[in-house]
Amino acid sequence: MIQIIITGDEYENDICPLIKAFYPEEEIKVIRNIEDRIETEKESITISVEIVDSYLCVQGLKGQELLCKEEEEVFPPKPDNALTALIDTHDQQVARKKEIRNHLKRRIYRLLHKMTGRELPWGTLTGIRPTKMVLEKLEAGEKEADIRRFMSEEYYCSQKKTELSLMVAGRENRLLQDMDYRNGYSIYIGIPFCPSTCLYCSFTSYSIQKFGNMAEAYLEALFKEISYAAGVLKNKKLTTVYIGGGTPTTLNEEQLDRLLSHIDIHLKPSQTMEYTVEAGRPDSITEDKLKILKAHGVTRISINPQTMEQKTLDLIGRRHTVDEIREAFALARKTGHDNINMDIIVGLPGERRKEVTYTLEEIRKLKPDSLTVHTLALKRASRLNTENVEYESANYKEASEMVDATAQFAKEQGYGPYYLYRQKNMAGNLENIGYAMEGKEGLYNVLIMEEKQTILALGAGAQSKFVFHKENRIERVENVKSLVDYIARIDEMIERKNIFLTENGPLL
Repeated sequence: MIQIIITGDEYENDICPLIKAFYPEEEIKVIRNIEDRIETEKESITISVEIVDSYLCVQGLKGQELLCKEEEEVFPPKPDNALTALIDTHDQQVARKKEIRNHLKRRIYRLLHKMTGRELPWGTLTGIRPTKMVLEKLEAGEKEADIRRFMSEEYYCSQKKTELSLMVAGRENRLLQDMDYRNGYSIYIGIPFCPSTCLYCSFTSYSIQKFGNMAEAYLEALFKEISYAAGVLKNKKLTTVYIGGGTPTTLNEEQLDRLLSHIDIHLKPSQTMEYTVEAGRPDSITEDKLKILKAHGVTRISINPQTMEQKTLDLIGRRHTVDEIREAFALARKTGHDNINMDIIVGLPGERRKEVTYTLEEIRKLKPDSLTVHTLALKRASRLNTENVEYESANYKEASEMVDATAQFAKEQGYGPYYLYRQKNMAGNLENIGYAMEGKEGLYNVLIMEEKQTILALGAGAQSKFVFHKENRIERVENVKSLVDYIARIDEMIERKNIFLTENGPLL
């Protein structure tokens, strides 16, 4: 167990992920008062953080022994009278807190580096979008040399990950220049049904075998929300439509056709830049469904094996064979789909570089148009956590080697990285990255990951994200995750968006 004692300003959400990255196997316990400190065993680690006005002190202890200490006075003091406090604007307060946060994380990083001998590839960066600030700097006209220096000095980011960020952000910048994203919006539509629930999954997902009797009621509620969405942002042009889940192709042919027909009528996806459907699970795909997608003008689909190792597929609960993956992909090509993405996951139970290399070799034979590489992130809601499933996980070095192998494969096959994001508790403190052939990028992925555009999200568990460009502000409005609640409370889900938009005015 790692015990963290925090005194003064609260930066728990910044401190804990960084410490967890250095000690991924350890339980983290946060204590607010030093008096509540737990008497620990001789080998147990305690991290003490004290922030009071301009003073910062970080200490690392093993048992009662002081190992390392980082201490300094670096911050401008807070306003000490009412008049100064009035002058201290909101932006200044935000800037001060950011400065404190970055100082704090650098001190903790140095402390943990001394204690463990480790370095993290992303340095102190623990957020979901490490390329966002790089993209903003490129858009502002900053030189790459200055960005490299900033990433190294401010965040201790490795040269390798800095170069990756520049490569991804540069491609994103070129893609965004081709679309009027500020005057547009995108729509996400969630279908929360799957053939089965994968062992690692934490998304809103319901087994079609158990909950299939609710599919019709769900579609009826979803149609109502889609109809509402058609007229809610009249001052914006629809840029992309993305149907995800779950697995949308879990719906039967008739249901899928009705869903896409309703979208055709109300959203006019044929006028958008991109129309994506996650076909996802090969055991949900039929030739007729692929023909339906093509007939309705879907421009991009995903067929996601996650691995081409049958023993792993069986272990993680994906009830399909490797041959079914190959057959589904061949059917997609046969029915005219010319922009197909495939997802794989690095760090699956029991897999090492040998298994990942085999998966990549099998994917090479299929030649998808894009490849998304996920590094396994163990989320609280996944069955790997809730069922305490035991398996031998890849260590930091092995995870890094597997990710490196996917990057080398992508480069050799002509795929370039075009979007990147991270999650908490990822194997090896690494990243998820999308690779694509030129012209086959997923535009929706760029828009949502870099938070460049309002995403109106429909369906159970969907989270709308409203972007106010002039105010540099982002607000979220969530739908309930429960299938039963979404169906019963669909009017409330619509009203939530109505109230928000009424109170906040037009998106600018």
